[in-house]
Parts: sequence; C-alpha cells; structure tokens
Amino acid sequence: MSRIENTRFSTLDLAPIRDDGDAGLALRNSLALAQHVEQLGFERFWVAEHHNMDGIASAATSVLLGYLASGTSRIRLGSGGVMLPNHAPLVIAEQFGTLDALYPGRIELGLGRAPGADQFTAHALRRDRMGSADDFPADVEELQLLLGPRQPNQRVIAVPGVGSNVPIWLLGSSLFSAQLAAAKGLPYAFASHFAPRYMHDAIRLYRDNFRPSETLEKPYVMLGVPLMAADTDEQAEYLATTAYQRILALIRGQSLVLVPPVKSMQGKWLPHEQDAVGSFLGMAMIGGPEKIRARLDVLLEQTQADELIFTCDFYETADRHRAFEILAGLR
Repeated sequence: MSRIENTRFSTLDLAPIRDDGDAGLALRNSLALAQHVEQLGFERFWVAEHHNMDGIASAATSVLLGYLASGTSRIRLGSGGVMLPNHAPLVIAEQFGTLDALYPGRIELGLGRAPGADQFTAHALRRDRMGSADDFPADVEELQLLLGPRQPNQRVIAVPGVGSNVPIWLLGSSLFSAQLAAAKGLPYAFASHFAPRYMHDAIRLYRDNFRPSETLEKPYVMLGVPLMAADTDEQAEYLATTAYQRILALIRGQSLVLVPPVKSMQGKWLPHEQDAVGSFLGMAMIGGPEKIRARLDVLLEQTQADELIFTCDFYETADRHRAFEILAGLR
C-alpha cells in the first residue's frame, strides 16, 4: 500500500473572486467546493483570513465558516488560518466557541502569526492597539485558557467558548511556529503552498523538539500543496496559467481577481518574475493523474507528512471540482 492511501487529504480555500464575478459568487463557490470534497471523503475544509485583497472573499473567516457548516454535514471546518495578531483572543474564543456550540465536534482553529495585511490595513484592524506578532505565544496561551475548562477564580470567560476545547493548530511559513507548536504539543501546518523554502527545516525542528501534551501524543504534520490536476498534462499546464497570472499580479502589487487561463505565458512575465512565480509554486502538483501520483509519492517519501491540504486556483468551478476528483481517485 502506497503512502498516498495512508495520508489524509484536506482542502484550503480562499474563496477566490473571478474577474467576471463578485464576492457573493465566490462564497457560494466555496460552499459548493466544500460539499464536493466532503462527498469525496476529504478530512477537513479550511478558509484563510486575508484583508484588503480584491480577489479573496474569506476575510471574515468565522462568518464564512458558519455558512459552510450550515451547508455541510460531516467534514471538519476550520481556519487556515486566523491571523491572531489582528484580534483579541477573547473575541476569537467567543467566535469559535459559538461555531462549536452550533456544530459540535466539527470546528477547529488554525492560528497564524503574520498579520496577513499591509501596514495600512493593519492600522485599520486596530493592531496598533492590540499587540503584534511578538505577542503571539502569549496570545495562544490566553486563547487556550479561554477555550479550556473554567479555572478557579477565572475573571474572564468566553461564552460560548469556555470548556469547548476547540482544537488549535499552529500554522507557519518559517521556523518560529514550528518551534512553538513543538513546545506546546500542538498539530502543525506548514504553508508550503506558497513558501516551500523552509519546509524541511521546519518539519525537522517540529518533530525533534515535540513535547507530548493532553492535545497530542506525537507530532502531527500537515503540508499545504497547490493542486493543478486535470485529465491530461497538457490541460493541467493550460489551466495552471490562471494561478501563474495571479501570483505574478501579487508580485507586482496588482489586482488578484482570478483571470482565465491563457495558451502561453510568453510575453506576460520577465525572466526574474517567472523564476519568482516558480519559487512561490515550488510545491505545485501540476499534471494528469499519473504525474500527480508520482509527485505525491516523492513528497510523502521525503516528508513523511501525516496530512496534505490542497488549494486550487483554477478559473472554472468545474475544473476545480475535477482536480479534486482526480486527487481522490489516486487513493
């Protein structure tokens, strides 16, 4: 039996907005994708907090999770992640405690240390009043306390939230969160879908320093992977140009709305930009079923990951759904 068959598959979605659509359509497409991968047997469906980005509709993460939970029945739903420096821990505890009260056993909380926004947006989010990324370990500790059992003489409680023990994950694209997750005995998700550079170092650091906890007896690693699967290698390469154009726009500081694929990227990017896009998507699974299988086998052999969480930025909803069907068919 290959490692693919023993590895859990999940989905990360940013509710991408198309150039001919709006946020409402993007959110409905996100629900349709959650329902689709639930039927395919995927483990979890996460959405990510991003602000001031015209092509991403998942900024109000907890609100979106409630919408997704109401339209699904089994799949676990969570944040991939909530950017904790943007929020007071009490507010997040109440939001996710409410979600857990409504959909018990299905909600989980992935936490990121980055602001997920530029400095002007960070100011608009009141981060200057609420702390910074340097406060992340203390904020995680506070959040764990608020979601755990009520303690004697505890002055502030989250209602809903207290006693819910909503599962907490730590997310990261560098070594900091790997070390913190290891110290706290929490599951760890590495953002290799956009920052693969430190992946192997982060996994090694996390596993080597892991301390068992009430939450987790042994290390648990999930890796983010861009998915660009189609029925043939040629079709996958064509559809992938939507993602190439989006990452190129991110590098240039341009609009991030999804645009249709193109026959060729020639003339659309400079050599250094092509290299930068390639580095950003270094973990991308691009191709037909057999090519995807081969690349997954290599990734799992090299990392021994417990779970992979896939994101897919194809332009057409039908193509995104087909990509996850192909992935599910490899198991």
